Amino acid sequence: MEMTTWLPVAWFAVIGFGVLMYVVLDGFVLGIGILAPMAESEEQLDVMMNTAAPIWDGNETWLVLGGAGLMAAFPKAYAALLSALYLPVLLLVVALVFRGVAFEFRFKAHRSRRLWSVAFGLGSLLAAFAQGVILGALVQGLDLVDGRYVGGAFGWFSPFSMLTGVAVVFGYALLGSTWLILKTEGREQAVARTLTRPLVVAVVVFMGLVSTWLPFLQSRVMERWFADGNFWWLSPVPLLTLAVAVALWRSAVHPRRDLPPFLLSLALFVLGFIGLVLGMWPYLLPPSLTLWQAAAPASSLGFSLVGLVVLLPVILGYTAWSYRVFRGKVTAGTGYH
Repeated sequence: MEMTTWLPVAWFAVIGFGVLMYVVLDGFVLGIGILAPMAESEEQLDVMMNTAAPIWDGNETWLVLGGAGLMAAFPKAYAALLSALYLPVLLLVVALVFRGVAFEFRFKAHRSRRLWSVAFGLGSLLAAFAQGVILGALVQGLDLVDGRYVGGAFGWFSPFSMLTGVAVVFGYALLGSTWLILKTEGREQAVARTLTRPLVVAVVVFMGLVSTWLPFLQSRVMERWFADGNFWWLSPVPLLTLAVAVALWRSAVHPRRDLPPFLLSLALFVLGFIGLVLGMWPYLLPPSLTLWQAAAPASSLGFSLVGLVVLLPVILGYTAWSYRVFRGKVTAGTGYH
């Protein structure tokens, strides 16, 4: 196989992996922020936030890897994507900065502590919503001519992208609640268990709504799933998704099973991501820009890949080490133990 064929595929896999790692790792931190208004007191919110305090800073590394990789490996797609989604991307960046500042300032504040709690929740909510809007716009398809975006500043705005924005908010909330089941005890864990089952139902409903909407879009995603009998060999993905949702529903209230709900919620996101990639392939920006059309020259891809071979194990090693160090429960007043 020629380098011009497999190098874009390799970079697509790397970028997809980076985005997936960001979604599953920072997703539960955003979920904690989304669930912040559900906290019964500032002390309970302290415990919720302390579960992520030692590890949340490194999650954006994966987002940077995905964005920088897209710019280096697929510059045409990067330019078209930012041209089309400038406003939701800007909202995402501002919301993440707002969330980060609120996260740090809240622990230092006294009189303004409640204000920073609200800011943390609002920043998390907007960041999750912006990510869902970006996802919806990609699935719906961008208005491209010869690889260039020709739509307006609000070409991304549609009922479908608003739906996916809300869906991602509920999905991250589910990640947050199952993370709290894993990392907390007592009243905080009881509240998280109470929230998890309704969130499972909401996520499954939104998955169904998005899937039902797809045939009415001018998108390659649904065509890929149903063309040439593809649905039969792709069908294990939705069947596994349904099975995972049922298992998550059952495990959410089990008093001695703290890890399975979180792992199952991660599995829901992984299966959704796999379904998205299978539907989009081989298009990087549906409905017309493929991996190979958007790729940089093979020499550039190969040179960048050498650096990635060194960088990626470092990021994976740091991430694994930090989660191993902070693997216990969090309690009020004592932190991790």
